[in-house]
Amino acid sequence: MLLGRVQELPTSIFPFTPSVPHHRLLSHISAFSPNLNPNFNFIFMRTSAYSAFTLIRSLTLCLSNTHHHCCHRFLRCLALSPPFLTKSLQFSLFSVSAASSGNNVEQLVSIPTPSDIERWDFSAGRDYEAFDFDKSFADTDLKHFPTTELEVKDLDELPEKWRRARLAWLCKELPAHKPGTLVRILNAQKKWIRQEDATYVAVHCMRIRENETAFKVYKWMMEQPWYRFDFALATKLADYMGKERKFSKCREIFDDIINQGRIPSESTFHILIIAYLSTHVQGCLEEACSIYNRMIQLGGYQPRLSLHNSLFKALVSKPGVLSKHYLKQAEFIYHNLVTTGLQIHKDVYGGLIWLHSYQDAVDRERITALRKEMLQAGMEEGREVLICILRACAREGNAEEAEKTWLKLLQSETDLPSQAFVYKMEVYSKVGKHLKSLDAFKEMKEPLTNKSVAAYNKIIEILCKAQETELAESIMSDFINSGMKPLTPSYVYLLNMYFNLNLHDKLELVFSQCLEKCRPDRTIYSIYLDSLVKVGNLDKAEDIFNQMKSDISIGVSGRSCNIILSGYLSSGDYIKAEKIYDLMCQKKYDIETALMEKLEYVLSLSRTTVKKPTSLKLSKDQREILIGLLLGGLQIDSDEQRKSHIIRFDFNDNSESHHVLKSHIHGQFHEWLHPSFKQSNDRKSIPNRFCTIPGSHFGFYADQFWSKGQHTIPKLVHRWLSPRVLAYWYMYGGHRSSAVDILLKVKGSREGVANIVRKFKAMSIDCKVKRKGRIFFIGILENNATWFWKLVEPYILEDVKDLLEAGNLAFENDSVETQNVNFNSVSDSDESE
Repeated sequence: MLLGRVQELPTSIFPFTPSVPHHRLLSHISAFSPNLNPNFNFIFMRTSAYSAFTLIRSLTLCLSNTHHHCCHRFLRCLALSPPFLTKSLQFSLFSVSAASSGNNVEQLVSIPTPSDIERWDFSAGRDYEAFDFDKSFADTDLKHFPTTELEVKDLDELPEKWRRARLAWLCKELPAHKPGTLVRILNAQKKWIRQEDATYVAVHCMRIRENETAFKVYKWMMEQPWYRFDFALATKLADYMGKERKFSKCREIFDDIINQGRIPSESTFHILIIAYLSTHVQGCLEEACSIYNRMIQLGGYQPRLSLHNSLFKALVSKPGVLSKHYLKQAEFIYHNLVTTGLQIHKDVYGGLIWLHSYQDAVDRERITALRKEMLQAGMEEGREVLICILRACAREGNAEEAEKTWLKLLQSETDLPSQAFVYKMEVYSKVGKHLKSLDAFKEMKEPLTNKSVAAYNKIIEILCKAQETELAESIMSDFINSGMKPLTPSYVYLLNMYFNLNLHDKLELVFSQCLEKCRPDRTIYSIYLDSLVKVGNLDKAEDIFNQMKSDISIGVSGRSCNIILSGYLSSGDYIKAEKIYDLMCQKKYDIETALMEKLEYVLSLSRTTVKKPTSLKLSKDQREILIGLLLGGLQIDSDEQRKSHIIRFDFNDNSESHHVLKSHIHGQFHEWLHPSFKQSNDRKSIPNRFCTIPGSHFGFYADQFWSKGQHTIPKLVHRWLSPRVLAYWYMYGGHRSSAVDILLKVKGSREGVANIVRKFKAMSIDCKVKRKGRIFFIGILENNATWFWKLVEPYILEDVKDLLEAGNLAFENDSVETQNVNFNSVSDSDESE
């Protein structure tokens, strides 16, 4: 249909000139760029397919009344282009199918579907899904922004014919090339090109929706000595990049505007915030909040209502244990809504109450004020708000208010969610009425999800703290028979109760039962180790400690080392005590004060001075783990002289495999960690981000994997791909998805990936490679995935084997980054080896 419409256009828009002699064509081409081979056949064949696509897109704009002026300029550009190029365009339009352009894909970081982040916080329900703001989104307001006028001369306004011809050629040629070639072509024009010329080319590319090319031309312009900052051009390009959700490029131009001492336009602020909110990349929500605050405080703008709502919706779209940190930002949005007189959505009130109910210190007065304002606005308190009030009462221990709220819940709903019963149980527990908590547990109706896991864990926790042994054991038996999981938290509560009551025989029985029913973690092993030391069974305690030390999924901690050290000192086994002391010095674990006083006497008998940890050295296992993590995307920061380096461990808070891996890595590199990150001994209190102390110890890895501040692949990487390295690469930067069995992600060069692929082939593992920008995805399919799994399985943590095992149906959902990685398709970004 489009081609038919093109044929109906007057022939005057395709100006023909007499054929040009071949030798003049050669000289004409050479005039454009000395780096290009002046061969007519090459030029014609190279440009014909792409020219059809570009011209069709441009003519599509011409058929729209709203783009009449753009069409007029583009046709004049065609009329003034060299004759052989114009003829090539016409021929390719009617004889060659349009080809899709090979734009680079925006680089994203894998964020899988949210999972159970805080594994022991079973009170965190999924009530946050109630905040939808009628599915409003802020890009509906984009058309209301005033556009920045960008004045660009038409080609016919230029006096030199040769300049018009060269600009027309650049406008057609640049979109067809990759970044490296594009820069070389532009560099070849340095003798004659001016800022007005480069601006024309960038604007033309934006007109035909080749925004990536326009961005590359803009970045090239900035490097030229004649460059003068053009606010209108920067604003227009930033808005285009933001509308395509390419937030990193939009932010780069945004920062350029700020660095020039200018304030970006309201549209740029708005579009950049929307670009950040439209992606699931980790850290983008924080950036969106930062830009929103600067929009008000720096720019003095008043954001549209839909932008307020969209940002607020994003803040409350995560589980409460994560969203609670955004309370100040949410209050700031609410303050702006009130001061600008905008209508406040009911979910803004509900979301603020929801965030307040998750705070460690609940602000009762603020919640009361919000409820009052909500009622004055004529909005009723729904079930979600009442559950938030109940949660706040549970944190405060306000039984009176909880009972009033419970009555309202009974009146509003027949079937209440299980989390409401959990909060009711917690309220009574806080005021010392654990039997009332038990009554609340029994009130749960059987059709109500068969008494949820959260309810079982909460009532067992309450009864164990109250030391109601028989009741706790009875409910634990029901919990085990129900087949629900996880059981680990309840086992921890039982073991702690038996330890406090000195029921060590029962503790050992329950520990044995725990080994059969679930995979115990470091906390359970530490309780059992403490029990063995307390009863004086040091031989068995030593076996358990060695088992913890050898099992990479459990590991030892400062607590477990102090426990076994106290046992050796109490029994007089000073030789073993010294070995534990050396281990604690190596790991930089803190030694309890009482134990240190005994140790000083023991060490004075055998050593002249007490050993101090003077220097650290990476073990063989640590070196291999580090290489695997670096291949998976671990970051190293260096100072300007590149003499001191810091490794930043960053784990995805929505990935279950990362949730397990972070506690293991925290233990493996404990002695290297910054002191502010050494206090955590249990998994649930370990932060998702922690770093090492600065020093020169990681200089080799910084030079090999982080050259010039970017991820690189070492030339000798094929020598380091041991099974342990591959296992940690897979756990940190790998995926299993519905499209491919095993997917490994790596940043670097094509040559580095080729070395990895050759190493895989030498290991009898065939794979395919797909590239998105600087990110390469190595796909290992079918039987090759099975062989790869057998190779790395001994080094995979037990708690994530079900998620990562090749051929297993259980896996984490495809992330945004990997959803479109299809190894069955062939495109410019696919590379099969």
